Amino acid sequence: MRRTFLKLPLLALAACSFSFSVLAADPDNRHIVIGTTVGDFADMVTESIKPQLEAQGYSVELVEFTDYVMPNLALAEGALDVNCFQNQPYLDTFSQDRGLSLSPITQVPTGPMGLYAGKLNSLDEVKAGSTVALPNDPSNQARALLMLEDMGWIKLREGIEQLRASEFDVVENIKGIKLVPLEAAQLPRSREDVDFSVINGNYAASSGIAFTEGLFLERSYDFINWVVVRSEDKAQPFVQDLIAAYNSDSFKEYVVERFEGYKYPEAWGQ
Repeated sequence: MRRTFLKLPLLALAACSFSFSVLAADPDNRHIVIGTTVGDFADMVTESIKPQLEAQGYSVELVEFTDYVMPNLALAEGALDVNCFQNQPYLDTFSQDRGLSLSPITQVPTGPMGLYAGKLNSLDEVKAGSTVALPNDPSNQARALLMLEDMGWIKLREGIEQLRASEFDVVENIKGIKLVPLEAAQLPRSREDVDFSVINGNYAASSGIAFTEGLFLERSYDFINWVVVRSEDKAQPFVQDLIAAYNSDSFKEYVVERFEGYKYPEAWGQ
């Protein structure tokens, strides 16, 4: 099946101030607009979810984003019907901060965040002054810091709300590393310029970086990602069909073959 999608860069979206209502769903909800970040979640839609829904008479449009802010704003605005790119702690924090009414409906297979080699090739090579690139968006930066703490490289201030931790909450820099915050999408390319890079699973996958290359992979299951809709749409038939598609036997078989090393939804009983 021919892959059809629309890539909208962040600056273009901001410039049009969400003036892309042409993408919004039709009144009967037979045209579903799905927003994802570039990479694995988009591939899941085009290679498995879209064909399943089209077999039921839906038309499906995919919009790919390169950031973690616009997909939720576009969903709340009504330019999307569903998005898939975020974990629940991020969704909860973002929705509370922005006053949005968005609801998770089903988990999706998620590549783990990991620490990858840059100029240095092993954890044993870390030394005072080693540079470590990490995401600059608040939620994923907090995840990266929690992972670095789990590795024993830093210590965070006690009592900090986990997903609000920032580099300013590092109270002990055990290895003397230098943190280099960058946009998450830029992290795979940052490896040439830093000693280590903390990369989100979806961006590692979309850049052809195997999880087996990770020097350390996030161990927590708190950050598996979700499919999200507007809360007012939770009972809509298209939402139930989305849930069924993301939990179908055909999707499970596809994911196991296509996305080795991912964390699978808890409901799958892995």
